[in-house]
Amino acid sequence: MTTIAPPTPSLTLSDRLLKTVGHAVKAPSGHNTQPWLFRLKPGQVELLADLSRACPVVDPCNRELTISCGAALFHLNLAIHCDSLATMVRILPPGSGENIIARVMVAGPYVPSDDEQQLFEAIPQRRTNRFPFSKQDVDPQLQTEWINDAKSEAAWIHLIHSEREKHALADLISEGDREQASDKRFRHELAKWIHSNTSSRRDGIPGYSQGIGDFASHFGWLAVRTFDWGDGQAAKDRQLAEGSPLLAVIGTNGDTPADWVACGQALAKMLLRGAAWSVDASYLNQPIEIPRLRTKVSELIGTNGYPQILLRLGHGREVKPTPRRSVEDVIV
Repeated sequence: MTTIAPPTPSLTLSDRLLKTVGHAVKAPSGHNTQPWLFRLKPGQVELLADLSRACPVVDPCNRELTISCGAALFHLNLAIHCDSLATMVRILPPGSGENIIARVMVAGPYVPSDDEQQLFEAIPQRRTNRFPFSKQDVDPQLQTEWINDAKSEAAWIHLIHSEREKHALADLISEGDREQASDKRFRHELAKWIHSNTSSRRDGIPGYSQGIGDFASHFGWLAVRTFDWGDGQAAKDRQLAEGSPLLAVIGTNGDTPADWVACGQALAKMLLRGAAWSVDASYLNQPIEIPRLRTKVSELIGTNGYPQILLRLGHGREVKPTPRRSVEDVIV
């Protein structure tokens, strides 16, 4: 007599929402700090800023932390849509307190678009690639889609192709490297997020992500903390900026926490779009992190808005993903 196994019970709504948090934690963040927490309530997920992971030296107003949370929000909402659930999103709900960035509420059934499915499937492929890119151009159609992606999230993107503009931005990046590395407080803060290739930590920047071998990676944090490495980093980043086929500034018309969330959502959408096209990205945010240089970036690209993120984009070699905190670690 053949025994037929009983059907697997369908997941509850809470279980389904918990699974979507597993996709949200794969969002990008500065220094891979992963500065987010999630709270599940009946029919909804709250996204909170984890201020214990703030970087007050480089990010005194939590601008980049909030951008990172905006990226996690985009991943979360996309994952919920691709689980066939419609959503209503309240960003920075008034009077909510507790550093709540957004509340995402389930609003019924939903049929995800082909575009959403493509972006969702790219989540595991997205990487920050800190290595040089090839000279291969970025497809013009992808560049057009990026412009539309930014607009759809209430942000804008300025794409930089010309050697003159790249060179001018590289000057600002180099200047930012030297200024930051000369600041002992900055070096100490950054060193907290540098760790070895064999570390059990599930956040931060492992040595392999920067091409550092296993043995040397044990001393990376000490070198970052101890020495003024600004000149060397400035030369390296100049080569990366000028050698990349495309640079991009993502910005917003305002400079409020709501604008930072919007920028994070635009960033996440753009990076997933790039991953779907096998295009890599990494950050060169130094001149945006220093107020007087941020003003120069605005002048250079000719905008009255606020630059928020500076990216280089292109085709690079395959890289390993950086570690991620587990879902259990980020659930309140």
